[in-house]
Amino acid sequence: MEPKYFEILDDEVVAFIEKTEHHYPADSTNASIAEQRQFYDDLCRAFEGPLPSNVTKTDRWITSGKAVIGVRDYKTDKPSSHAHVIYIHGGGFVVGSLESHDSICAEFCAKTGLSITSVDYRLSPEHEHPTAYNDCLNTFRFVEAETDLPIILAGDSAGGTLAAAVANAVGGSGGKLIGQLLIYPALGGAEHSGSRIEHENAPMLTVADMDFYEQIRGGGRDLSLDATATPLAADEFTRLPPTVIITAECDPLAGDGKRYRDSIVASGGKAVWFNEAGLVHGYLRARHMSEQAKASFNRMIQALNMLSKESWDF
Repeated sequence: MEPKYFEILDDEVVAFIEKTEHHYPADSTNASIAEQRQFYDDLCRAFEGPLPSNVTKTDRWITSGKAVIGVRDYKTDKPSSHAHVIYIHGGGFVVGSLESHDSICAEFCAKTGLSITSVDYRLSPEHEHPTAYNDCLNTFRFVEAETDLPIILAGDSAGGTLAAAVANAVGGSGGKLIGQLLIYPALGGAEHSGSRIEHENAPMLTVADMDFYEQIRGGGRDLSLDATATPLAADEFTRLPPTVIITAECDPLAGDGKRYRDSIVASGGKAVWFNEAGLVHGYLRARHMSEQAKASFNRMIQALNMLSKESWDF
């Protein structure tokens, strides 16, 4: 870790990074895809907590074109009647699953009362873009058809990318989408500028890591002008619902949040961006060992509650 980060990050966040690196080697991109998935699964298990007592979860299958996609539904004993959340997990489009973000979804459900559907979209390199996007879009359409509630799209990292891409596709269709919560998403920020220079070698995520996973996702194709892969490549942003973007200060993706917020606001929409000081990419897993991560997690809960009630007090 570069010396400057010891000045920016507190002891709790440094401890989180060290625990993460114990389970997920810094040079993991040199490992096979199967090994990377095993590293990630081990990492996520290390941070898992018990299922909240007021939450039940159910696995099921839905159709996505000719494919069948797994989803996991979370519900409290007294579910909110305001909205339904579709949550899309992170993992660079290469790793991650229903299990990797199980406790995150369960805790969001427990603390908001909102029912949640988590999407087990297909991963690269076995399934290059646009497979993951199509799986998430088709899941949205499926949930939209079966629920009477409005829908919030949410996701972290690659999941935030997918959520924003789906929101762009469905936001102006007269459907049920009422908001989106994007957590340190990759949206297509300007290369070789801003946070991508300042935090090129940040702990937890480097620009080299991002380039590696993007190559796998696209099979070597340039996806920078494809709005289904790169949300900031969209022609316009008037279709989007009220949006909350939350990024980490020490993350090359931080600037994406600002550019996305500015694009939505310039188009007359509602968007707010929080760049959380002293935090790093992936800090959702640190919410029970870092006060700063806990405070940001509470901000996410507040955002979901406000979006679900279609209020805007930011």
